[in-house]
Amino acid sequence: MKYPLLFMKKFKTQATIQDYLALCKLKVVAVMLITSLVGMLLASSEFPALSTMFIALLGIALVTSSGAAINHVMDQKIDSAMQRTKWRPLPQGKVSGHQALLFALIIGLIGLYLLAVFINPLTAWLSLFSLIGYAFIYTVWLKRATPQNIVVGGLAGAAPPLLGWTAISASVTADSLLLVLIIFAWTPPHFWALCLARKKDYAKAAVPMLPITHGERYTKLHIILYSVLLVLTTVLPFLTQMSGVVYLLLVTLLNIRFLHWSIKVYCDVKNSQMGMFRYSISYLMLLFLALLVDHYFSLYIG
Repeated sequence: MKYPLLFMKKFKTQATIQDYLALCKLKVVAVMLITSLVGMLLASSEFPALSTMFIALLGIALVTSSGAAINHVMDQKIDSAMQRTKWRPLPQGKVSGHQALLFALIIGLIGLYLLAVFINPLTAWLSLFSLIGYAFIYTVWLKRATPQNIVVGGLAGAAPPLLGWTAISASVTADSLLLVLIIFAWTPPHFWALCLARKKDYAKAAVPMLPITHGERYTKLHIILYSVLLVLTTVLPFLTQMSGVVYLLLVTLLNIRFLHWSIKVYCDVKNSQMGMFRYSISYLMLLFLALLVDHYFSLYIG
């Protein structure tokens, strides 16, 4: 009896609610939901119905979490090799691959159902395309195929404000696509800063990130270039009259600090890589807050 008991103990998984929540990457989802919420509020001159926003955010959160769970399964081998991710549920054996995929399927279908039935089919379809783009095209193919994986794959991660916009307006507009463009331009310098700080981890996991394939100096130069591109992109809402002077002033302050961090990374200032990575998260949330402040300032003052 001793050997069967040992076998059962070795392979038995006792997943907890916390383990399943960890599969969802809740911190990442939270940032995405903030940008989705702003997209909803920017899509109309009137405040949207709370019930509509709640259901839309719940649906987007479930679909996004489904993509995150699939990412855990597809990246299990990579996560096991990296110091930053080896604590995740699958490498630790707390959740099996089959459990994670079943969980992803259930919450993904529920999320798509909520969006299709209670919001609109357009938002549901766009959410599905975003899920496929992140969980499969980026995770399975691009991440392992090219050092430009973040640039190309960043489009899937840029979808949340568009989903929020379409949830309220049921249409894709130039302004909504501009929100996508901002996150698309933000993603490379944000993630490359982390890649520089965790270069050894990515090399150990054999992931062809830019610092590994082209070197640190090349990556730092591209962080500068993409930071400038981001600054130019974030001025577009003012130039297209989507936003006004309030937004321009606020985003200018944010951009000065972002460029400052990129220069510090280029000049090899101590702890600047993780410093820029952390600031870039705050930067994105504050930028969307600036869009929102300007939006309501224009409505009630203008």
